[in-house]
Amino acid sequence: MFRKEVVYVAVLTVTAGLLVGLSESAPRAIQFDDPGSGTIGDRDASGFVNWESPHTHPIELLPGGARLAAVNTADASLELFDLSSGSPVHSGNIGVGVDPVSVRARTATEVWVVNLISDSISIVDVSTGRVTTTLKTNDEPRDVVFANGKAFVSAGGTDKVQVFDLSNLSATPGTVTLEGNGPRSMAASSDGTKVFVAFFESGNGTTILGGGGSMDGTVAFPPNAVSDPAGPYAGQNPPPNLGGGFSPAIPSGNNPAPAVGLIVKRQPDGQWFDDNNGNWTSLVTGANASLSGRLPGWDLIDHDIASIDTTSLAVTYAGELMNICMALGVNPATGDVALVGTDATNVVRFEPNVKGRFIRVNMATVNPSTMVASSIRDLNPHLDYLASSVAQSERDKSVGDPRAVAFNAAGTTAYVAGMGSNNVVGVNPATGTILSRTSVAEGPTGLAIDEARGRLYVLSKFAAKLSVMDLSTGAVVEEQDYFDPTPPAIKVGRKHLYDTHKNSGLWQISCASCHVDGRMDRLAWDLGDPAGTIDPLTGNNLGQGLFGLEPNTTQTPFQPFHPMKGPMTTQTFQDIVGKEPFHWRGDRKGLEAFAPAFVGLQGDDTTLTLQEMQEFEDFVATITFPPNPFRNFDNSLQTNMVLTGHYKTGRFGGAGTPLPNGSAQRGLTLFRSAARRLDNNAFACVTCHTLPTGAGTDYTLVGNTYQPLAVGSQGEHHLALVSVDGSTNKAIKVPQFRTAGKKTGFNTTLLRNTVGFGFLHDGSVDSLERFTAEPVFTVANDQEIADIVAFVLSVAGSELPAGSVGNILEPPGPTSKDTHATVGQQITLATTPTSPQTLTINTMLALANAGKIGLIAKQLIGGVEHGYAYNGSSVWKTDHIGTTITHALLLASASAGAELTITGVPAGAQTRLGIDRDDDTWLDGDEKQVCADHRDATSFPGGPGCVDVDGDLTIDFFDYDAFVVAFEAGTANGDFDGDATIDFFDYDAFVTAFEAGCN
Repeated sequence: MFRKEVVYVAVLTVTAGLLVGLSESAPRAIQFDDPGSGTIGDRDASGFVNWESPHTHPIELLPGGARLAAVNTADASLELFDLSSGSPVHSGNIGVGVDPVSVRARTATEVWVVNLISDSISIVDVSTGRVTTTLKTNDEPRDVVFANGKAFVSAGGTDKVQVFDLSNLSATPGTVTLEGNGPRSMAASSDGTKVFVAFFESGNGTTILGGGGSMDGTVAFPPNAVSDPAGPYAGQNPPPNLGGGFSPAIPSGNNPAPAVGLIVKRQPDGQWFDDNNGNWTSLVTGANASLSGRLPGWDLIDHDIASIDTTSLAVTYAGELMNICMALGVNPATGDVALVGTDATNVVRFEPNVKGRFIRVNMATVNPSTMVASSIRDLNPHLDYLASSVAQSERDKSVGDPRAVAFNAAGTTAYVAGMGSNNVVGVNPATGTILSRTSVAEGPTGLAIDEARGRLYVLSKFAAKLSVMDLSTGAVVEEQDYFDPTPPAIKVGRKHLYDTHKNSGLWQISCASCHVDGRMDRLAWDLGDPAGTIDPLTGNNLGQGLFGLEPNTTQTPFQPFHPMKGPMTTQTFQDIVGKEPFHWRGDRKGLEAFAPAFVGLQGDDTTLTLQEMQEFEDFVATITFPPNPFRNFDNSLQTNMVLTGHYKTGRFGGAGTPLPNGSAQRGLTLFRSAARRLDNNAFACVTCHTLPTGAGTDYTLVGNTYQPLAVGSQGEHHLALVSVDGSTNKAIKVPQFRTAGKKTGFNTTLLRNTVGFGFLHDGSVDSLERFTAEPVFTVANDQEIADIVAFVLSVAGSELPAGSVGNILEPPGPTSKDTHATVGQQITLATTPTSPQTLTINTMLALANAGKIGLIAKQLIGGVEHGYAYNGSSVWKTDHIGTTITHALLLASASAGAELTITGVPAGAQTRLGIDRDDDTWLDGDEKQVCADHRDATSFPGGPGCVDVDGDLTIDFFDYDAFVVAFEAGTANGDFDGDATIDFFDYDAFVTAFEAGCN
């Protein structure tokens, strides 16, 4: 090891003649590994946060074909590649917003980058490398396309499309409200008259009929329709799934099975059937709909694609294609719209019957004039789904988790990227014939066709690679890495969630087939097993030791876990590690307990090894909740929240009319109140749903004090289970609240619904307001319901009052891995900020001063990007060692051509994202000026491949002498070209760079 000290006094000259940053730092002490190795010492991912943000359209060939642009989500940047040589040559990197997921070119020099976490669009001038404008969008922008003088932006968090006037971007954008869930991928017709939008979580026409209510007065909705004599099985519950019996058969020891709900599916003719051909139409939409809690004529809308007229903004729909709609493309020859995604068979009950076969990977073709599908084809035509596992030769053909589709100019081939199968398949869109299959780097998410060069560019997010395919041969002819700061735990463990070719018997499914992007598919599944075992409750935290909740003190005693558990909605993987046990019932002690599912559910040959399960857990432990859209800008609770999509239940009258605005702050008070005790006058809501997450406590009451429970042998925790939630499943883990805002769209007071599953473990309670209005809760009026709904929607996890070990009614809750609402927020300045901008910036500054967020700024000066990291007390660090700039002077430096973009980032990430991209302690500006790669931790002043061989941040003849010494001695600095061989090519390369002065 050696220690290198550098004193560097920098003078930073910015536009408008400002001379700033004259402070001098103390000597810099940096410790490296043996200089012969050329590697930096142990690094962490300084502030790296993994939201597991999925790509939508991450790569774009610019008009004219001279450049290729690709988002770098992990680095919050845009990568540019020059194509003039015939191969992609990296030509620049531009900082944009937090978690960019889509890029589209408006012209040959202007691209729009969609930033998911920032809720913004960065407009980039690629000829200068500048972010010229930042547009604020609705929650969760996913994609953008241009047509008819407008920019159309899909907003997945609001189910809307925003419409920006390209001739006046300062004007308030128009809004198109869509009838569907999670608008994401977009495409435009070639004539610009139509814009198409795919609904990511569109559903598949399935819904839940109640049947698992205990009917003990706790929960009144929904009625137990499955148990009603008016049903096709005369009230038998559970209903049979094979004629009059069960497959697998129920052994005598498993009877009686608990009564449960039932999943039914709408057929093309509008009738509703279960998996045994039982007709439930009368109880779902017909004369007896009230028996399931619905209105006669109730309907579940299954929209997959919206078509927007770019002049009138009128909308038409295509539906019943698939349930996860991943990517759209337009055939340039026919104008037909192609949609790729997956379709679930969740209406089929029991794990042995869906093993390895519960997902289809489809491509649908839709006529843009009629919005009617001309075909829906399985992209795995070699599979007949009769078995859960096939021979390796057949597995090799499978494509899974498709995330991109692109057509050749003739429209004769559609290329589809399988993110889960790590391949690209060529498809004949007219026949569905698979024309080619090409393996590519891990996690392909983007495709761009370059007809002029006969190339297909493939962006692989997980591997951080750009692959180049030859269109004529289908072979990968070139691969290029791009910078990726993703921590090793994520890179290593990610495959266990997504890789369909690793962890299933048909190679078309993975855990992410249902836990899409580590989240939910918005469906319920009945994955019980009639022939399974009844498992004991041993080791669980039953009732947290509190009288009235613990065993032998409840009116509904705890019962062991029965294998016929009924439907359960898919749960998120976000922030679950440390929140054990798992599943709705808490019947899996930890993630390790899911190893058998790779065989039993996914049909693989073997389970993951212990090491692989640990890799999986380490990865899942990083997945973090994004900013909560219902919080105020500063992360505080709203006092007057508009509750769009939430309706009165009829408990106090006016069923189906909108709820009043709610106060999340009043809701918090009601939620915690020991005086009101909303839970049947016995407990406060927070007694079970502890803060900050809403999940159960990891403590148990001993005497009058809550005592922490010891962590298990595999690191598992013990969050509380209860038996009093009104379900026939008499052991249910107290659920967290942080996904509540993602479970709307099901409401039986309305005729038109976009989702078939809601709340509780089986999704049978249609809405959050319905759950709040159940008889067990002593709310006084609809205003209180609105206040509690507003609060629950706002439970992000952060900045909520914690419980205490001495408060019986408010015990300590588990901590939360979530994100402050200001993270990602951006402002781009080209002049003195306006008053509203100043107010926003001052709020961000105050939050950064309090340590709640970090702040970075980016600016192009003289063609060079400069970075800044806020250091507190109105002072910013620059990307040159020892140099600072005051906040006032930084704002004053903004001008046209030197636009300044300020971004809120997670606390602790400001140094990496702002001034030290590769997190090697050498600041970006210093590394750039002496030829080191500022996004490569193995490249640094004084290290191999850097002209500044002696590391003094100056290129002079001392560097020449130092190189010659290293060259002659055969040490690492002598290998200047990095080819692992020290020869005269290294000498030539060094001299060339030295003479160029690293310019």
